[in-house]
Amino acid sequence: MTHFVGLDVSVKETSVCVVDDAGKVFCERKVPTEPDDIAVLLSSIGGDYSRVGIEAGPLSQWLVNGLTAAGFPVICVEARHMKALLQAQQVNKSDRNDARGIAQMMRVGLFKPVHVKTLAAQEQRMLLTSRKLMQRKLLDIECDMRGTLRNFGLKVGVVSKIGYEARIRELVEGFPRLAAIIEPLLTVRRVMRQQLATLHKMLLSIVRQDPVCRRLMTAPGVGAVVALTYRATIDQPQRFVHSKAVGAHVGLTPRRHQSGEIDYDGGIAKSGDSLLRTMLYEAAQVLMTQNRHWSWLKAWGMRVAQRRGLKRAIVAVARRLAVILHRMWIDGTDFRWGSEPSTAIAVV
Repeated sequence: MTHFVGLDVSVKETSVCVVDDAGKVFCERKVPTEPDDIAVLLSSIGGDYSRVGIEAGPLSQWLVNGLTAAGFPVICVEARHMKALLQAQQVNKSDRNDARGIAQMMRVGLFKPVHVKTLAAQEQRMLLTSRKLMQRKLLDIECDMRGTLRNFGLKVGVVSKIGYEARIRELVEGFPRLAAIIEPLLTVRRVMRQQLATLHKMLLSIVRQDPVCRRLMTAPGVGAVVALTYRATIDQPQRFVHSKAVGAHVGLTPRRHQSGEIDYDGGIAKSGDSLLRTMLYEAAQVLMTQNRHWSWLKAWGMRVAQRRGLKRAIVAVARRLAVILHRMWIDGTDFRWGSEPSTAIAVV
């Protein structure tokens, strides 16, 4: 008998619902949120499992990997898609009803699967997010000290990162109470800078040893952080049949609204991974405004800027850069700069 399973996951317990191919509930139970406990329950029930559905969430990658290793066909479903379908059930919101709804989704095949990243990609992603968190908190501390001291007429002004601490001490030298308050913040800032440098060295070490990242860095505007972010987010490039789909995957394609006589394009979708979208935009901005080397991609972006403006041109270049990097990864080739035209008009 073919069975379909729905798992509604919480931190401590997971609601499990098993239905047959006719939609009849075969088993409903709650088990601890552990891959082994769920696998033991499903194995005790027996039968042929066609699909095991789980909603994308913080624990989904861990559970999917564990259940897949146990031999179960697990499918991770996109959270917004699942929420819309579960709301259409017109039943009370509960873990039991959600597990039932997920099991029925598996039975009828009405779901949108998402990619579950490999362990290496998850580790790279954690390094990137930790480094970003450290940068953000370090900037918060520095801005807070600047704003607080300004209330006492003490203006930090323009100062380098290295000279920042000396400048703060110079300003609060005649204010012993302020100096006592500022000292712990300066200590925290000093430690955070050291740990941020440690994380950045780890990132550079990974990029140096990864041939994919080194190949991606041959593209203009793409540095170590952008390359590793792209590497960790895409993870397996074969899951995209066409390279053009990567631009839509990271939310860099325009929204479209069409209904009756109404038909217009809006701003970019901003769906998918926000970190990769931000990194691609920054790479395109560097390419368009700071990179002095000629490339056909910059020439194309400049032509777009003449028609639509610089901001839209940067978004267009970011979208095209996402497609190009995927094609480079699939083909195993470096970026092709092309030959510079003899006329200066093409690069203006």
